[in-house]
Amino acid sequence: MLDLLAYDFIQRSLLAAAMVGGLCSVIGVFVVLRGLAFVGAGTSHAAFAGVALGYLMGWPPLLLAILFGLATVWITGWVEERGRMKLDVSIGILYTTTMALGILFIGLMKTYNAEVYGYLFGSVLSVTPEELRIIGALSVLVLSLLLLFAKELYFIAFDQEMAEASGVPARQMFFLLLTLVALTVVVSLKTVGAILVFAMILIPASTAYQLTHSLTTLTLYSAFFGITTSVSGVLISAIWDIPSGPAIVLLATVIFFTAVLFSPKRVRRTGAAHSH
Repeated sequence: MLDLLAYDFIQRSLLAAAMVGGLCSVIGVFVVLRGLAFVGAGTSHAAFAGVALGYLMGWPPLLLAILFGLATVWITGWVEERGRMKLDVSIGILYTTTMALGILFIGLMKTYNAEVYGYLFGSVLSVTPEELRIIGALSVLVLSLLLLFAKELYFIAFDQEMAEASGVPARQMFFLLLTLVALTVVVSLKTVGAILVFAMILIPASTAYQLTHSLTTLTLYSAFFGITTSVSGVLISAIWDIPSGPAIVLLATVIFFTAVLFSPKRVRRTGAAHSH
């Protein structure tokens, strides 16, 4: 295994996996608390449609992924705010529309393009130095904004109406959260792929949620699980020559069910049930 670590592409993929795992799991805490699970799935498919259009037209795929991802979350937030439709309904419509666009763009390509499928299923072992720099820059940006507005974001994640009543600019914070989710999804496309990025936002935070009642501990545990499973998943995929995205997500799922089994919350509930 040590000889594997000598390769540049392995070092790059481990670094990319650690950054993406940490970022997805931290933003995942807010997503799980606010009940925005479906937003991650919808945004990932929108971002993938952007990537496909980029390759079709010869434009920068990551830039278009960012534009498509942001447009989707902003339209979703705007529709919910107007009270016209529930968030999950509008995301569901945009999710299927952007997926259809992605398939259409791939269909319009004259030749098979393996790179596009790398974004769909994840291809962390082929991350280029330039892509690593983009992942690094976007990760720093998202984490800095999360740290800067952590208090307000936690507040709106728990109770947006109460936050608004307390003078927090809840509407702006909600749009900021949606924007950060979209950027996180774009950062993660190359590592875990559009189909599985949703799982990496959801699973580490849900695992951590089983083990603690403290917000700070929840965020730290989530980051630990996200980074550990991403890095371990890449090593497993390199050693056994299996796709990295599924390796990362399946490992995260095993840890989640282990946490559910040994959850102090579950033990307490079972104890309470027996005492009755």
